[in-house]
This record gives sequence, structure tokens and C-alpha cells, in this order.
Amino acid sequence: MPSFGMLRDDFDDGSRDVALWSGSYGDVVEEAGLARVPCSTAFSAYQSASVYSLAGSQVSCRVVAPAAGGATVEALAEVLVITGTSGTDGGFSLNAVTGQLSLVSRAGYFDGAAVTLTYSPTDHAWLRLREAAGVLYWETSPDGMAWTTRRSSVSPAWVSDVNLSVIMAGHRNNGADDYAEFDSFNITRAGVLTPSPQDVSGLGPLARTGATLSGG
Repeated sequence: MPSFGMLRDDFDDGSRDVALWSGSYGDVVEEAGLARVPCSTAFSAYQSASVYSLAGSQVSCRVVAPAAGGATVEALAEVLVITGTSGTDGGFSLNAVTGQLSLVSRAGYFDGAAVTLTYSPTDHAWLRLREAAGVLYWETSPDGMAWTTRRSSVSPAWVSDVNLSVIMAGHRNNGADDYAEFDSFNITRAGVLTPSPQDVSGLGPLARTGATLSGG
């Protein structure tokens, strides 16, 4: 049973990995190091296979919001873990029209305890949904390194399901077509000095990290 921590993509090779993102729909492309998802009146998303579990794991990525582009209700960029039950999911929904970032855990398409933040493209540049020891965490970061918990709750039972998928999606009700963009899925781009694994005790060498894989 794979966890979401095993699903990683930097989107740097210019071609959508059809094995990783086998459920994708709409005219999604990989371009300029980004997963680009149309934000149009159609429905489009990068979507993984439905073979993962969220228990003890995470989904995280960098998100670039689409332009509102004259939409009157919504211009969305979403990162959601999808269950086998329609309307039951969890994650983030960013609406460029309202300027709000919603942190949701929905059943029957509804979450009465949803947390809504005023969206900051700086503070909320990275999004992470993480499960640990029976608690689900919604976290944001400006750099993919330092994370702030914005919501937590008792994990719903579905986090242990083994048929979960994740989507990175875009949609708008009207207005000019644009893209929602995503990068570094479950990959943290670090650039700090950290102790070398060989440094067991006392003083030891330091190794400069590059692209660091993160997962659970």
C-alpha cells in the first residue's frame, strides 16, 4: 500500500509523467518546470492514480494562482485528496475572485468547519495537507521549508483508505481563460546548511542541501 509520500514530481522534464498522473483530465501540460492546468469553464486537473493512503503521510506543492480574469464567482486553483466517495475530500481551494484560501474536509460536498484565509501569494505560496498520529494538518509556507499550521482536526476515517488520489485542479465560472500552476509536488527546495548524515557526534562536516525530497 503506497502512501502519498511516495508520489513526487518536480515537473522539470517538460513532459507529464503519465504513470504518476494517470487520472489527469483536460488540456494539462508540463512546461517551464511547472504543471500547468487550464483555469477555464471546463474542468481540468493533474490527477494521480487512486492507489494511495494519506495516513502518516502528506501532499504538498507550490501553487501559483490564476488571474481572476473577469470571473464573477470563482477562478480556482485547488489541491485536494479525493476519496472513493463522491463529495468526500480534503485539502485547499484557492479562489482568485474572492481572494480567499479555503481549508476543507468535506463530506457530501460540505464542510461546516472550513477555515477561510485571506490569500497571500507570499505567505501561502506552498500548501501542505499532512496526517500524523490521528490528526490532519493544513499548513502553508512561503518557501517550502518553514511551515505554519492553519488548521488541524481529528483525522477522518478515509485517511487510511488505500484508493485515494490527489488532484491539482483549475476551473472558473466565466471570464478569460488562464492557468493555475503547480510545482515541486512533495519536494522541498532547500538551500541551507544541515549536518551531514556521517556526523554522529561532536563537530563534523556540513553538507549543503539541494533539492530535498519530502514525504511520509
